[in-house]
Amino acid sequence: MPNTKNNQSNKRNQFLLLNIFARIWALWGLVSFIITFLVILIPALLTAIFPDPKGMHYFIKVAKAWMLVWLKLVGCSVKVTGKAHFSQNETFIVTCNHNSLLDVPLSSPFIPGGNKTIAKKSFTKVPLFGWFYKRGAVIVDRKSDASRRKSFELMKAALDKGLHMCIYPEGTRNRTDMPLKKFYDGAFKLSVDTKHAIIPAIILNTKKALPLHKFFYFLPQQLSINFLAPIYPEDMNAETLKNKVHQIMSNYYTEVEGK
Repeated sequence: MPNTKNNQSNKRNQFLLLNIFARIWALWGLVSFIITFLVILIPALLTAIFPDPKGMHYFIKVAKAWMLVWLKLVGCSVKVTGKAHFSQNETFIVTCNHNSLLDVPLSSPFIPGGNKTIAKKSFTKVPLFGWFYKRGAVIVDRKSDASRRKSFELMKAALDKGLHMCIYPEGTRNRTDMPLKKFYDGAFKLSVDTKHAIIPAIILNTKKALPLHKFFYFLPQQLSINFLAPIYPEDMNAETLKNKVHQIMSNYYTEVEGK
């Protein structure tokens, strides 16, 4: 019995210390994010003087440099696999799973080449950060049918300029116990309409670093983004393509998480 009580006490102490550390680390993460963001803000916005796609290529390089520095400061190493799937002569629609707020800084900056992200309108209201956010994104107000139609045309325009589109087909962060939520249709209609292939991307460990269900909690983790082989939309409608991509991403996520 004494050993059992000691073990329980040790576990409680470890849990308490981990929670204290995670909240201190979250504060450091926020402070370092703001400081490094202010350093890169002007260089990032200056990329707008160059026409796309060149301007967006420069913007992504600045964003990647920022993320490499910030993620190192917060103890999160990054592993990227599958970059060879990006042919220099093709533009792709990249579909990423979505578990955490960390997914965005881990996806767009590490996609090879210039790209834009489909993003919700609410973040554009954040002072200063809203400018940066709008520079790298196609903004959509999900409550507005007109906004959704406009964003679809803007995504087509981005692809026509030679920019990849980064889309989170789950729509919002996955709060379920399933590997992936049900996908929305947008990315797959875009692929079928434009004939651009989809590259599925699986992001791992962001929900361990920044858990959804814990407030102001952040832990260092090894993060990764894994680009899978392109899926071409030939002979498929949007529904069939959506189901195929969902199955491939779900299988990969389950296989890797199980190791």
